[in-house]
Amino acid sequence: MNRELAEIIRIYATKTHKELNSYLLDCSKNNLIAILTDLLTIYMNDSNSSTLREFLTVTLAGYQHTKGKIGYNGYKLSAYGKPIRCEAKPKNIKSSGRGKLNGGGNFTDYTHERLERDLNENINMLVSGFIDGKLIYIIEFPFRCEKFVKKLEDQLNKRFPDGDIPGQYLRSASFTYEDYINCKNLKLVFCLPKKELRKYENYIVKKFYKFLWENAQDG
Repeated sequence: MNRELAEIIRIYATKTHKELNSYLLDCSKNNLIAILTDLLTIYMNDSNSSTLREFLTVTLAGYQHTKGKIGYNGYKLSAYGKPIRCEAKPKNIKSSGRGKLNGGGNFTDYTHERLERDLNENINMLVSGFIDGKLIYIIEFPFRCEKFVKKLEDQLNKRFPDGDIPGQYLRSASFTYEDYINCKNLKLVFCLPKKELRKYENYIVKKFYKFLWENAQDG
């Protein structure tokens, strides 16, 4: 974090808005650009806060983002005025680490009851991948995709073979691209063009990269 950004954060947290405004007005244009870039880099890569990644995923897919931890992440209206809800699963990895994007995600604190609710709501899934905060892809598909639902059911049945237990949860119900890639109505909402995508080949699992490459635009 550069010193200018650190000072701005200090003023924001400890001083008045008037003092913050005064400090910002004294900054040069180049300094403000550097500060904003640094802030976005930190925020987009923060493993404990996926707010920006979620917002970008939802809005680029054409949904209105919904704030808050409870409920779905966004909605849009169908041609008949009925809301279509979405659940976003953005994943970010760092090029300095050992992880690779596999088109996956997970549901935390999952239950049979929540699975039923998601099925009844007929939501759409939005799965996205980022590398060092750079958006690589967004994939949309219906939650009701048979193989996808079975993957979640199998994990729930293993944890709760006799049904939900009050106060207990499946900590993480995970999935990868293999669980939805052949789903009907799957849509590649966004993908880097091939010229850019090839730069990230080493950070994406081989078969999933092949899928992205075959569907990416030239350029």
